[in-house]
Amino acid sequence: MLLRHAKSDWPDHLADHDRPLAKRGQRQAPDMARYMASHGLLPDLVIVSTARRTQETWQLLKPAFPPATKQLDDGRIYEAPTSSLLQVLREADDAAHVLLLIGHNPGFNDLANRLIAKEPASPALARLQRGYPTSGLAVIDFKVDHWADVADGGGRLERFETPASIGD
Repeated sequence: MLLRHAKSDWPDHLADHDRPLAKRGQRQAPDMARYMASHGLLPDLVIVSTARRTQETWQLLKPAFPPATKQLDDGRIYEAPTSSLLQVLREADDAAHVLLLIGHNPGFNDLANRLIAKEPASPALARLQRGYPTSGLAVIDFKVDHWADVADGGGRLERFETPASIGD
């Protein structure tokens, strides 16, 4: 699963890495967490960008998930090109059957489009092609035994949800 961080604020005095969530983002993240939990989208492992807005998003999601959910912070996700994101994914612990990455655009949009087969067309794919808004969640299924085997076009987009599509 690829979750773009919730809506962030743009204070003038802070570096991009240090930007916090906006009030709207503080509402978006728990709404997406409830959606994920109610649909059984529960990760075994969460890999989070080190940026403040992604860390805050995770803190708002975390209460909806089992307490044993493992978290790793990875600075490579911040402002990452697709190749770096793919490397993080391929290095994930194979003990995790359901993986959640929390990060940024444009990298997540590019990665999702790189990983999924474009056929057959679906409502989820149509939503993804319209853009990857804050709190957007791509759920991609792979038929692999090892994260290292994830390949371009090898995934099936199971769903793409946004705050608007879940009723925010």
